[in-house]
Amino acid sequence: MRLTLEFGGGLDLLCNSVKIHHVDVDPKTGEDKLSMRDLLSWIKSNLIKERPEMFVKGDSVRPGVLVLINDCDWELCGSLDAVLEEKDMVVFISTLHGG
Repeated sequence: MRLTLEFGGGLDLLCNSVKIHHVDVDPKTGEDKLSMRDLLSWIKSNLIKERPEMFVKGDSVRPGVLVLINDCDWELCGSLDAVLEEKDMVVFISTLHGG
């Protein structure tokens, strides 16, 4: 499944400073749908190059990371259970700032 992933607010630093990724992610074996839970696991294994704890906590994103699926808050789409479709755009933005 072809997806566009965008990392902002400093999260791009965890992915070799690349903000936008065009990726192909296959659903788990035996499943025909890709959930956000599956995508986060894939991102942790394939895109995050350092400090994955800054992006994920357990099987979800860390508090302070805003997630948008096609410009809609993922909480309105089902959060971890949201089902992704071909050519969806998923944006991750860190809302945490040092000070």
